[in-house]
Amino acid sequence: MSTLRYVKTLEQVKQAREQNPEFMDSTVRSIRVEYETDPKIYEALIPKPLESIGKPEVCVTFSNVQMHISPEFTFEIGSAIFGVKARYDGEEGIYLITMPMTTEQAVVPGRETFGEPKKIADIAFERDGDKVTASVARMGMTYLQATGTLGKELGAREFEQYAYCYKTMPSCEQDKDFDADPLLVKLQWNQKHENSWLVEGGELTLSESPMDPVVDVPIRRILRFEYEEGQTESNGRVLRSVPGDWILPFHHQRYDDMTGAGIDL
Repeated sequence: MSTLRYVKTLEQVKQAREQNPEFMDSTVRSIRVEYETDPKIYEALIPKPLESIGKPEVCVTFSNVQMHISPEFTFEIGSAIFGVKARYDGEEGIYLITMPMTTEQAVVPGRETFGEPKKIADIAFERDGDKVTASVARMGMTYLQATGTLGKELGAREFEQYAYCYKTMPSCEQDKDFDADPLLVKLQWNQKHENSWLVEGGELTLSESPMDPVVDVPIRRILRFEYEEGQTESNGRVLRSVPGDWILPFHHQRYDDMTGAGIDL
């Protein structure tokens, strides 16, 4: 009988788990933007048990990522992050609202393993000399854009960054929302930038998209606009379970909410 690759022995599964690195290594170029939004909107975006940091700050990152799955296998993706700063148990991080990605290989493991709110998107990222540009589009609608010119060099830097998301199991039964309580997950990103720059004349544009309504979180003031090149290692762990009612008002946006498009279902 030929090898059936859809099935592994328990020993093969165990070996694969042991060989999986604690942190996945990647080479990254990013435009990192932080801005101040309306305080009431900011507070409304944070689900319990996460807490406000007391400042209405939004984080947006556009990236070109080369993910080093093994010494022999690397694949390239475009990615973006849109979230707000929040804290849990005194640890500040980014509550991830949406994470558009260009490939299924990036979306599926991120959603299933960590609960990351990933969706397939078209992402453009380019550095042409000192000019940097990036954009995110889904369903023919470009809803996130950034442009600017590299300015003062900031040099190399290393730091840990954290993010929060919810791993859920939506129910297949119409009278239930979840088959089990959602799990609060904390992501750890080890940032190792070989170099970084301030971006001069940086512009961040939020545009209308009923499926991805980032425009509902208006820009009041740009706080940070930088470009960086280096490596990122990422991993995550479950912190606790939470009642489904805490997450349900936010959960629909993990999908393409047709009610936001004015479609009567």
